[in-house]
Amino acid sequence: MAKLILVFQLLFLAAIEPSQSARTWARRLQETQTLVQFYSHETRSGNNPTSVRVAQDSNTDKSSTLFGAIFMADDPLTESPDPNSKLVGRAQGLYGSAGQTETSMITVMSYAFTDGTYSGSSINLLGKNSAQSQVREIPIVGGTGTFRSARGYAIARTYSQDSNTGDAVIGYNVTIFHD
Repeated sequence: MAKLILVFQLLFLAAIEPSQSARTWARRLQETQTLVQFYSHETRSGNNPTSVRVAQDSNTDKSSTLFGAIFMADDPLTESPDPNSKLVGRAQGLYGSAGQTETSMITVMSYAFTDGTYSGSSINLLGKNSAQSQVREIPIVGGTGTFRSARGYAIARTYSQDSNTGDAVIGYNVTIFHD
């Protein structure tokens, strides 16, 4: 009887002990955390704007928050707030003014990196961007390349803004969790 119990115990342990391939697979599922910092330069003025209004409601211009306006963007991303600093990527996507009483944007943007370690990779942001707040958090909902299956958050801080033209420089500190 003792031998039979021993055989069952060994079979049970063999059944619950993960194989080498299962352990390798589990290690691949572990996430990596990456911190990235960059600056986005949004230009609505001049001869070469990087953000343009593409749609609006008939009442948008009567609204102090531009409620109903939709913008397309292709903003340069740089290492520092200086627009002449090293270009590291582009912020491409759209945002719409979604607040009737506050300047609040719904942002759908892909931050594509074109230089350095993350060249060819991107992160995707989707969420509310309360533009009147000096500091705001926007969720990361995906990515490509190095950042495949990304999730995380971006802390955005307004570095400078011209209320007459709408031009702005926004600093981003991004925490990315990815495969």
